[in-house]
Amino acid sequence: MRVALASPPFPTSINDGLYWADQLIQSAIQDKADIICFPESYLPGYPGMGAGAAERTPEQLQAALDKVCELAATYAIAVIMPMDWHHPDGLVNVAHVISSTGEVLGYQTKNQLDPTEDNIWIPGTQRHLFEIKGVKFGITICHEGFRYPESVRWAARQDAAIVFHPHFVGSNTQGVPLTTWGHQDNPYYEKAMMMRAMENTIYFASVNYASLYPEAASSIVGPDGSCVAHVPYGQPGVVVAEIDPARATGLLAKRFKSELYR
Repeated sequence: MRVALASPPFPTSINDGLYWADQLIQSAIQDKADIICFPESYLPGYPGMGAGAAERTPEQLQAALDKVCELAATYAIAVIMPMDWHHPDGLVNVAHVISSTGEVLGYQTKNQLDPTEDNIWIPGTQRHLFEIKGVKFGITICHEGFRYPESVRWAARQDAAIVFHPHFVGSNTQGVPLTTWGHQDNPYYEKAMMMRAMENTIYFASVNYASLYPEAASSIVGPDGSCVAHVPYGQPGVVVAEIDPARATGLLAKRFKSELYR
């Protein structure tokens, strides 16, 4: 499977987000990607960083999802599109999975919210596994993938070869420019990516925005913890890499003795 990670700028509106989605999907298919993943809450944009609450109505979000389905079908590529989504109990942070024919296969909710997000979203309650072209994968969203490793281990124990990790860390206003992936002085996020891959013996695909001061690069990490590829810091764009599902044995995840922790 050829995996693409999209690092767009913060969308200023739903239409702006859809414009960048179209551009980055076209870039991904030029490199023959089978699936592309976007950052957390990409449509209509992470709260406070772009599009306002006025663009979070159920009708607007459904229309945006319909447009993404059209893009997936037009370009024959599977898409993981993180969005805000309405639930009877409140707003949830989700990642929709769309097939290369434009069919919505389901979504994964963000179940472990950062404490600062309690007034934005309600937490989800379930985990799901998805499959594209015979490759099983899971999704964990931002804070839960960085600080709740069991969200990734669950997928690895269900035979996922890769876990996608849409997130947002960084700023457009202040920060320290990063230059070297995984450097000891970088924020810990890239080290966490390495650990999620190594401790489960799977691929981990972590997807961030192209902010002026990102605290982590959009990165594909191999089962041995090595960085397979990443998007240059702060630059909008796409990285595409081929993964070998045979390398994602899930060995360490499957040796976990859950009965010892009951």
